[in-house]
Amino acid sequence: MTFIRCLALALLLVAVPLRAEQIHVAAAADLRFAMDEIVALFRKAHPGAGVEVSYGSAGKVYAQIRNGAPFDLFFSADIELPEKLVAAGLAGSEVRPYALGRIVVWRPDSDAPPLTLADLARPEIRRIAIANPKHAPYGMRAVEALTAAQVRDAVESRLVLGENIAQTAQFVQTGNADAGIIALSLALAPAFAGKGSYTLIPDTMHQPLRQGFVILRHGEDKALARTFADFFADADVRRIMSRYGFSMPAPGRVR
Repeated sequence: MTFIRCLALALLLVAVPLRAEQIHVAAAADLRFAMDEIVALFRKAHPGAGVEVSYGSAGKVYAQIRNGAPFDLFFSADIELPEKLVAAGLAGSEVRPYALGRIVVWRPDSDAPPLTLADLARPEIRRIAIANPKHAPYGMRAVEALTAAQVRDAVESRLVLGENIAQTAQFVQTGNADAGIIALSLALAPAFAGKGSYTLIPDTMHQPLRQGFVILRHGEDKALARTFADFFADADVRRIMSRYGFSMPAPGRVR
């Protein structure tokens, strides 16, 4: 009996470190599908690792972090937000660029011809979804693109604002909007691919969606946070990100 109890205790001591450390990652909503795959891959490489991910608009997540939200890493669709956290002394690492995002005009009908920005001014396109430009980088870029295409005034009254880019895509997918300007990463995701058509918006029509992440003060002493951050340089991770339409920075490049 004593031997069995000792054996059980030894196994417990071995098992505990595997699950002892947990990290909470805050990620921009454009990463929802790509990050889910990446976390699954990470867990295969690090059995027992506790990784929880919350998705939202980068601006709102940034505000939550400034107000003390206990996130360990922040993956932002706008690299300037983690840079501000570094400047404010709220980060535990330097900022690392991880991707360049793109936007598309998406409609929920794969049999219909893709729409351009100019097409959004047509009267039959009654509701157009974009992310809220007050706090969502994708919404800011959508407004810039509409302005560059000289259709912003024509569509302003028809805009439907999503809290983040994932909700914006859902508005179009569920018929609450006739079309939308969404992330290419979502248009390529299994939940949307083949269920609609899209037109890539030229990146000359808006400011670049430069994305970056940072380890936050809450996670700076967690080995698991550093391991997860380093994992983003893995070749398999880069392949996943590329498959979702993200352009990747050169390996090893750190901002």
